[in-house]
Amino acid sequence: MLTFDELKLDKCADGLLPVVVQDAVTLKVLMLGYMNREAYDKTMSEGKVTFFSRTRNTLWTKGETSGNYLMVDSVYVDCDQDTLLIKANPIGPTCHRGTVSCFDTPDSEGFIRHLQAVVQQRHRDMPEGSYTTKLFIKGVKKIAQKVGEEAVESVVEAVDGNRDRFIYEASDMIYHLLVLMEQMGCSIEDLEHELSLRHR
Repeated sequence: MLTFDELKLDKCADGLLPVVVQDAVTLKVLMLGYMNREAYDKTMSEGKVTFFSRTRNTLWTKGETSGNYLMVDSVYVDCDQDTLLIKANPIGPTCHRGTVSCFDTPDSEGFIRHLQAVVQQRHRDMPEGSYTTKLFIKGVKKIAQKVGEEAVESVVEAVDGNRDRFIYEASDMIYHLLVLMEQMGCSIEDLEHELSLRHR
């Protein structure tokens, strides 16, 4: 990661560095803000996204009044070295309107990745009474059987031309596939990598 002095602020309006914040799990774009050196240093040292507020002319740690912090997961600089991408784990909604994002994209955007994270957490904690926990206890054969059952039901609804029922059954299939993938020690990222290799 570059130091603040290595970033090319001469290209930035008012010498402020634009910062795009993205959900580290769902990859949903959450907001855009700006940083000066102090905001950058505070973000890097404390792990909470801090901006320079142009309207207040002062530092502003996102969530300092609401408690809806953006916890830094990783930081990337763009090819021109004049913009940052911060992947963060949001605590609560990001926007002051109470929405997930400051951009009006659907709240369900990226939910499959969120669901994957929930499945992974269930596997780590194995909470009593959870359906996902019960699947993990029953093992790979039962989980694979459920994937097969839901796949067949999805195919039946597709052949019948029932779009709504197909979406319902396909959603069941995807959930059980995420459980099976976790059981097998793989993830959506692994599938993306494999598909990317094939695409080349």
